[in-house]
Amino acid sequence: MKPKCLLISSPIVAVALMLAANATAVPIEFVTILSGPKESPPNASPGTGSVTAIFDFAAHTLDLHVTFSGLTSPTIAAHIHAPTPFAFAGTAGVATQVPFFVGFPIGVTSGTYDPPTFNTLDSSFYNPDFITANGGTADAEAALAQALDQGKAYFNIHTENFRSGEIRGFLHTPDAGPTMLCLVMGLIGLGMFRRKFGTQPKA
Repeated sequence: MKPKCLLISSPIVAVALMLAANATAVPIEFVTILSGPKESPPNASPGTGSVTAIFDFAAHTLDLHVTFSGLTSPTIAAHIHAPTPFAFAGTAGVATQVPFFVGFPIGVTSGTYDPPTFNTLDSSFYNPDFITANGGTADAEAALAQALDQGKAYFNIHTENFRSGEIRGFLHTPDAGPTMLCLVMGLIGLGMFRRKFGTQPKA
């Protein structure tokens, strides 16, 4: 059974919850294992990988760590797609930088990626189409937060042999406690508030 906070639908209540939670907010870790069978459609690539994404909603930052190996051909792109229609299934457009995160190893079959911390309120972090679809950078951040919380965001590595993606994995929290999930929902509520009222609530 999900924590009661996930049942809150009022954006105003969610925003108030976020403002109260900010004082004790902690970064949220999302993880995944990348593989060919997790692609859509699945493939038989021997490639594997792992991703850790630490999202600090209070500070508006994301720390990313990616490792991969065994790909059948050189990399051409890597990014986060979101949101899929259903949790842990389907495909979605690219939410983050295109065609790949700045500095991601391109033209290789294995590698490690440890970039500087991303600012999730910086428009350059996102695919411009994702910002447009969500009505602005702040709402894009809220949309990505919601996709991560709902298991509707996946990390995808594209290669020359598999241009639509050779290995991917849906990001999820290894231990989604009530406090962290409430904070996620608070951020989502803030995005809804901005869309409805065109302003930010005062703390």
